[in-house]
Amino acid sequence: MKSVFVYCEVENQKVAEISQELLSAGKRLAQKLGSPLEAMVFGAGLNNISKQIAPFGVDKIHVVDDTRLEPYTTLPHAAIASDILKREEPQIVLFGATSVGRDLAPRLASELSCGLTADCTILDIGDHYVSKEKKEYKDLLFAIRPAFGGSIMANIINWDMHPQMATVREGVMKKEIFDEKYQTEVISLAADKILNDEDFVVKVLERHIEESDVNLKESPIIVAGGYGVGSKENFDKLYQLADLLGGEVGGSRAAVDAGFIDHDRQIGQTGVTVRPKLYIAAGISGAIQHTAGMQEASLIISINNDPDAPMNKLADYVINGDISDVVPKMIQSYKKNAK
Repeated sequence: MKSVFVYCEVENQKVAEISQELLSAGKRLAQKLGSPLEAMVFGAGLNNISKQIAPFGVDKIHVVDDTRLEPYTTLPHAAIASDILKREEPQIVLFGATSVGRDLAPRLASELSCGLTADCTILDIGDHYVSKEKKEYKDLLFAIRPAFGGSIMANIINWDMHPQMATVREGVMKKEIFDEKYQTEVISLAADKILNDEDFVVKVLERHIEESDVNLKESPIIVAGGYGVGSKENFDKLYQLADLLGGEVGGSRAAVDAGFIDHDRQIGQTGVTVRPKLYIAAGISGAIQHTAGMQEASLIISINNDPDAPMNKLADYVINGDISDVVPKMIQSYKKNAK
């Protein structure tokens, strides 16, 4: 069985979290197929990069270490990835649905004349019967993603073109170490044997990187507000509660669009996916676009004055009431009873 490949993004000798999530997802697919999992990583100073990749159950790592490959630019990365994929002929190739993945994956799909499914949230292996050909295709990649504003989940299958390629949204796949001491084979490739001067016509002269001070993905407690919060001022109460609990504040797309909260705090299909221990949903109706990004929270509390809100069906506990009344009481009660 042909292998499953993951393109790993790397910056300053650190593998991106989305790539580690994909390695875990790729390993699950590879186990279902009974095939090896392979990774490709291009950058500078990658002598020990296998320590960050091998524990996810990677059987082979294709490494190209060259100072010209970092920061990422399209042409050299595309040329190297294309060379590797043409030689190795994998069955499945996965990329993060990041600015890098969304730039690189379509170019490779065009070069390799194969299909590409973008922004997937679920990956699986299955069989597909083509009635016109009266033939059943085995062990295909089922690339599943939301469509029509999240109202349906589209199952996209590519049975006659290989490799099968997909980009996957950050945070939707659970990152899991397979074996801390997993033995992998590192294949070092020389950039000069693949690239030429034309691949370096674009040069990065200067970069400005501003790190976000919001880390919803790692927060164990999230207090999220929706359009029902009513105003930016009312969101201040959610910030007070989150600060008291040691958590972060998030919001639905409706709250972001209304200007109640910044976009970098948006949770859902078009935001980030979170898995906190506690998720407090205040004034959130529970549309599928939002719940897709938080439904794996360990404990969900819904605060809503609409007893029929879809979020209430997903929640472990429901508080029916007005947010401006309920949240201050929660703050007061916590201060009184917390040790």
